[in-house]
Order: sequence, then C-alpha cells, then structure tokens
Amino acid sequence: MANREEKRNLETIPVGSLGIISLPGCKPLGEKVDQYLVKWRAERESEHKESLAFAGYQRDSYLLDAKVPRFGSGEAKGQILESVRGTDLYLLVDVLNYSMTYSLCGNENHMSPDDHYQDLKRIIAAVGGKARRITVIMPFLYESRQHKRTSRESLDCALALQELVSMGVDNIITFDAHDPRVQNAIPLHGFETVQPAYQFIKGLLRNVKDLQLDSNHMMVISPDEGGMGRAIYVANVLGLDMGMFYKRRDYTRIVNGRNPIVAHEFLGTSVEGKDMIIIDDMISSGESMLEVAAALKERKANKIFVFSTFGLFTNGLDKFDKAYENGIIDKVLTTNLIYQTPELLQREWYINCDMSKYIAYIIDTLNHDSSISDLLNPNERIQNIVAKYKKGEL
Repeated sequence: MANREEKRNLETIPVGSLGIISLPGCKPLGEKVDQYLVKWRAERESEHKESLAFAGYQRDSYLLDAKVPRFGSGEAKGQILESVRGTDLYLLVDVLNYSMTYSLCGNENHMSPDDHYQDLKRIIAAVGGKARRITVIMPFLYESRQHKRTSRESLDCALALQELVSMGVDNIITFDAHDPRVQNAIPLHGFETVQPAYQFIKGLLRNVKDLQLDSNHMMVISPDEGGMGRAIYVANVLGLDMGMFYKRRDYTRIVNGRNPIVAHEFLGTSVEGKDMIIIDDMISSGESMLEVAAALKERKANKIFVFSTFGLFTNGLDKFDKAYENGIIDKVLTTNLIYQTPELLQREWYINCDMSKYIAYIIDTLNHDSSISDLLNPNERIQNIVAKYKKGEL
C-alpha cells in the first residue's frame, strides 16, 4: 500500500508543534493514530525540517502524558505532565467506553458518558489556554441522541457543544453525528461530521468474495427514515438501488416513554435474490436492525450485511449469534471508534473497520492547516477499491 494514499504531500507550515492527548478509554485508538503519524513524518521529505517553524516535527511519539486521577470521594482533577505551550492540540475521547472504572468510596464504579465528558473538560481546563489551538476528536458525539426538543426537555448535545467552545475549543470532529444539524448551536466554530463509508466498503470487499456490485444483485437499505442520507450516498457511489423501512407506531399508547412500534413497513423495489447492505449510524440493542433483516429475509433477500458506525450492543451479542446461526445476517461491520468487547472481536460474523489511519490523515492535514475536503468525500477512493475488487486484485 505504498501508493499516494499512504502519505499526504503537505507543503504548508504546521500551525504549531503537534500534540495528541488520548483520554482514558481512548488509549488503543490514540496509539494506532500516533504510529501512523510518526511513520509518515519520518518519511516526509521537506527542506524546511531544520527551520524554527518545523521545531519538534519529527518525534518518537506525539502523545502527551496526561491523566485524570481521582480522590477517594470519586472527585477528580485533570493533569498534563508536560508542556503544551504553543502546541496544536488534539484531544481524543470515547464517551461510550463503559469498561473503564474508578473507585468511589471503595466501590468500583463504571464510567458513564457523563464521566468521560467531564474528564475531557478537566483536561481542557488543565491546558489553561496555553495551547495554540484545541481540536476535540469525539467519534461518538456526546448526547447526540438528545439533539432536538419534543416536549419540555433538555437539549444536552447543543449545551455540550456550546460549553466546549466557551472553554476554548476551536474545532470539534465527530463521526456520523446522529443529526448533523446540531452544529447550529455553534455556528462560528469548526464542526465536522465524518462518514466512514469508504472503510465499510473496504471492509466488506476485503472479507467477502464473489459479490456482484450492480443494481441487479445488490441493494442498500435504510432501516428508518432518519438514515436515508447515509443509504442514498452509499447506493449512489456504488451504483445500486435503495429501499427503506419506516416504523409504524401505535400513537394511542405509550410504553417506556415512547409509542411502541407496531411494524416495520418497507418502501422500495423487489429485494428477491439480491444481497442487502443495511446501513445505520448505531446498533444500540440491535433489535430493530435484526427485525429489518428478518423482514428482508421474508421478502427472499439473499445475503445481508450490516454497516453501523457505532456497535454498542447494549443487550449483549446473543441475539446476533442466533440471527447468524439462523442465516438472517451474514456479516456485521462496525468501527473501532468506540470500545469493542473482546467477545465481539472474536465473533465470526463480525468485521472490524479500523479508523485509526483515517483519523491520522485528518490530524496530519489539519496540523498543516490544509483542506480536509477530499478526506470528507471519499468517492474517488471508493471507486478505486471497487474497480480493484472487480478485477480480482484485492
């Protein structure tokens, strides 16, 4: 893979010396990102390497030493153990890593998204305004499911974005935001929501043989009306048809705070004999995803592949194991942007899409103050990998 994709040709002067802080719970991802950056910068030729503007450009690691120790009461503080003065700082945080624990008056407490978000603010506070620029890379946007108000309720996502900006954060980079319109809360600041469509397609083509990528043999399905944009994009770049489900709800009663779903109704052409790609932003419990897959199987669909940026699997993996055994799903692809359990990584129906290289590209490019628009629209790379697959070169 030593093609043009491997290392970007960046000619501009860096904004500042690059620094990355991986918050607890995002360490493995941060280490992978760091390895790519160290490798590319060691290889990159630049006649300005010795100049002041490139001071600290090539290092053994760009990860800065920071921690969030806790007192016995469960309270905490952010500490940065080396200088951040004048750095272009990138903070990586996974608010969904429930595997992290801390001691609370002798009890072991699992960290909630609120705890992770609070730790992020502690590290920003520890920077004390000394960094040249702060970019928060928060793959799963904190509280992104609470993005609009339906009754008398809090607007948590908008509040969090405004809070980060008021603390001096310049840019927020997230992946597949539940509703990108939440960026209206901070209209004068950088907010990018990145789609991992290329990594999903690459993951599928590398792991599944003999797929026929045309509209007679394959379809893209949105499991609800909210995810239409995602499905339309993937269908268009691959030249496939698409269909969608909508949830028919019983509005006469409320169960667990919401109107219960009566049925998943399908809109679209015949799926008979075709392979399906179901794409969504997250698998929470996964129930509606599996109901959609079962509904497609009833309509005589062939293989079923599930693409989802965030695999939360909040009710465990048993239902997915059963669905796989019963031939309802063939593969599930999610990213390593959030915590993955060791059990998930060992499942034969699971394909892990590694996003660390992509994040490294984004950090490298932004540190040079160059445009990332080609990274945000991966159409060209998707066409290249599809062409390779069709020639049998993958």
